Amino acid sequence: MTTTPVTAPTVPFHVPHVAERQDAYLRHVLETGELDGDGPYTARATELLERLTGSPHALLTPSCTHALEIAALLLDLAPGDEVVMPSFTFAPTASAFALRGAVPVFVDCRPDTLNLDETLLEAAITDRTRAIVAVHYAGVACEMTAIERVARDRGLPVIEDNAHGLGSSYHGRPLGGLGTLAALSFHATKNAHCGKGGALLVNDETLADRATIIRDRGTNRRQYFQGRVDKYRWVDLGSSYILPELLAALLAAQLEEFEVIQRHRHAVWHHYQTRLADWAGREGVALPTVPPGRTHSAHLYHLVLPSAADRAALLSHLAERGVRATFHFQPLHTSPAGLRHGRTAPGGCPVSERVADRLVRLPLHTGLDEAQAERVVAALRSFRTGATGAADREDWS
Repeated sequence: MTTTPVTAPTVPFHVPHVAERQDAYLRHVLETGELDGDGPYTARATELLERLTGSPHALLTPSCTHALEIAALLLDLAPGDEVVMPSFTFAPTASAFALRGAVPVFVDCRPDTLNLDETLLEAAITDRTRAIVAVHYAGVACEMTAIERVARDRGLPVIEDNAHGLGSSYHGRPLGGLGTLAALSFHATKNAHCGKGGALLVNDETLADRATIIRDRGTNRRQYFQGRVDKYRWVDLGSSYILPELLAALLAAQLEEFEVIQRHRHAVWHHYQTRLADWAGREGVALPTVPPGRTHSAHLYHLVLPSAADRAALLSHLAERGVRATFHFQPLHTSPAGLRHGRTAPGGCPVSERVADRLVRLPLHTGLDEAQAERVVAALRSFRTGATGAADREDWS
């Protein structure tokens, strides 16, 4: 008689967080019929965001991409203007500005935090530069003191792409509240989510009124409902950038549990960081770096393997052991649209290219229990680098 081996269930890469009150909030919106947006749940989520980030104005949007598009409109970007940003980021960081005809200028990332290398910033700026975008990769803050100094000296606004960093800080200052503008993501993969959503944080009072106009189809409807104008009209460029109230209700429920979410995610992140340290040291694998003076959001946990061949072998190794892991960004400066719409800063982006071929993201979510996290660790600790592709290995740090 033969038996079939019993295998443990797959450890999923991601499971969206389920908030305790979300079903009740969603039912309430459906019962009241207030579906359009800017209702009571929008107000609640906005209040919580402003408290978390220290920003005076949070505007919910259908996505982080839409928030960046509003930022591009607010800055009156025109064809030929340039916006400096890292190459190692997601496509919307660049496309939101390219849609206005602006040219993304791609700068390399640091090998430790994988954030924009602030030492390369000056060389990327020209007399056509109109803004700097700081992307806080994995929720670890960029070197904002240096970036802010360059921006101040050149009279440039800083836009934080803070899709990963809600709850993170830089020397005691919450991310999202540092730049002139900031964009947040509430995609299903994020710590707090509403399936797909975002927010624009407006930290410059002179831009606040216009941001609400752009967000509401270019009309001054909000001022009308506030009694500030006698009728509302089309007064500026804009689009339909308001988050539906159903999604705002889901987001409000998530944000009310943000501390609980963060405790769980940080516990998983810390488990990986401590249990993998000796293995990573032996195998030449780089673990996440959080420089002094920064707290992080535990949005993701990543490894950088010694070679592209090692990365491919590790992904197969984990899959065979029932662990779902994946890669991340591909450099924008080598992408088809990046080559067509942007340009690369002097010196190129060699670190971004190497990291993109070697990075692995591990499962990290509130659905992950301690036993599953230890399964991930055990699978990793049984892997050895360098078995294949030795010629591809190099010291890139």
